[in-house]
Amino acid sequence: MRIAIIGQQAFGASVLKAFLERGDEVAAVFCAPEKEGTRPDPLRTAAVERGLPVFQFPSLKSDAARDALRGLDVELGVMAYVLQFAPQDFVTIPRHGTIQYHPSLLPKFRGPSSINWPIIKGEKETGLTIFRPTDGLDEGPVILQKKVAIGPDDTLGSVYFDHLFPLGVAAMLEAADLVVAGHHTETVQDESQASYEGWCRDKEAEANWHTHLDHLHDLVRGCDPAPGAWTTIAGKKVRLFEAKKHPARRFGDVKGKPGVIAAIGGQSVQIVAQGGLLEIGRMRTEGGPKSSAADLLQALGLSVGDQLA
Repeated sequence: MRIAIIGQQAFGASVLKAFLERGDEVAAVFCAPEKEGTRPDPLRTAAVERGLPVFQFPSLKSDAARDALRGLDVELGVMAYVLQFAPQDFVTIPRHGTIQYHPSLLPKFRGPSSINWPIIKGEKETGLTIFRPTDGLDEGPVILQKKVAIGPDDTLGSVYFDHLFPLGVAAMLEAADLVVAGHHTETVQDESQASYEGWCRDKEAEANWHTHLDHLHDLVRGCDPAPGAWTTIAGKKVRLFEAKKHPARRFGDVKGKPGVIAAIGGQSVQIVAQGGLLEIGRMRTEGGPKSSAADLLQALGLSVGDQLA
């Protein structure tokens, strides 16, 4: 089939590679312009290396973007990790329209941080959706879905890179075949089951030591590796990674107030929370490298019994 790929970053580059490797024709690639001082976009780099035309429009709502896509005469548009708004008069130009990838089981967890939030909220399952883009945010009819279990020690990184990324690339190929062959179905999303979550950023990633151990554990996992759950230690913002929880078996097993350092040993530290101890394996200060949590706390002059923020 002859397609146009709209996307960015490593996922977009992998989708491009997958279509090309099986013999499809990629007429061109659309990706957002890079901000000054940032690294080259992997999708743009991959397209240039293969001699493909690349369009980088500041907005896909422009006449120039529509004219470029119309001139390609493609069968299908493939949206692989797109942060730019793509209006209907753009996505409907290909003969079979456009399909879009979203890393959650729509209509749940619409929005830009849809991998973080199911983990942070303690969900046991997530997945991916291939759907028709509409002018609503992640609201279009569903073509294909794949489910992914969230294990008790999974992180944002493991759920995405081990599951949602490779499954998503394969699902894009599968959905494209169904749509071009006319064998697909389009299921309207059930709005009564819909949820929207905004960005998971620093405000949302701050650890509150007075919340329950389960919540703290899920927060660190859901922000690992990005944006990184954080707390204040010795006046410095410190990011927390590689969390494990140690629930108290009975009342009184855990001594100390929430946020108190209960143990420092080996590479990790244990911190008191409601319902048990939260073990953190690695930490980093703002702008610094990750190091063992034990080494960092000792470098900051903290010891067992000291209170975090």
